[in-house]
Amino acid sequence: MKYLDLTLPTPEANLALDEALLDLCDGGGGDEILRFWEPSEPFVVVGYANEAAREADLDACQAGGVRVLRRCSGGGTVLQGPGCLNYSVLLQIPESGPLQGITGTNHYVLQRHQAALEPLLKAPVEIQGHTDLAVRNLKFSGNAQRRKRKCLIFHGTFLLGFDLASVEKFLRMPSRQPDYRRNRAHADFLTNLNLPPEALKAALRKAWCAAEPLKTWPERETADLVMTKYATREWNFKI
Repeated sequence: MKYLDLTLPTPEANLALDEALLDLCDGGGGDEILRFWEPSEPFVVVGYANEAAREADLDACQAGGVRVLRRCSGGGTVLQGPGCLNYSVLLQIPESGPLQGITGTNHYVLQRHQAALEPLLKAPVEIQGHTDLAVRNLKFSGNAQRRKRKCLIFHGTFLLGFDLASVEKFLRMPSRQPDYRRNRAHADFLTNLNLPPEALKAALRKAWCAAEPLKTWPERETADLVMTKYATREWNFKI
């Protein structure tokens, strides 16, 4: 597996690059990849099937200059910004094994991350809900996947030093929540790991045996996806 530590200038471009990498992998022109990126500004990202107005406070977002965007994968709506570390794993789907299905893929990836993180945190890491990672019943990582014919992307966010109080301001209570949340407010449900990003990146690179950097990435395809999809109101606010 190769790795790509690349943060593009805008949230739209970073979301588009994930999809471009998936298309490249599925088309047979790409390796398995572990990617990292770190947002420099706050933004809301809704899951593929979410309704933006139901999950986010659009008036507060507009007043605060927080963009509301949509990703290509499922899962819930999150607020991101400085203090978050995003990762993406591009994996080929074999003819048999755990990656053949959604549930098996969830377990395959999250168990690997669980094993990588526990030595860093010196505490048990819990796999909660369908795709959350938590410590002491507090969520620090949400994840989602999108599958194509030959490849899949599994991606998510780690809260390292994020402004958790801002989540209450821009997000509503989610329309769907895992049982372990127990209707807790955002501030009572989330936690930061307070780890340096480089320490987590190193642990994940080791866990995925991602030793060789990716030398080229699909720049033109990413730019096209920004223009035709990720920067459009039709995509971000579709119902």
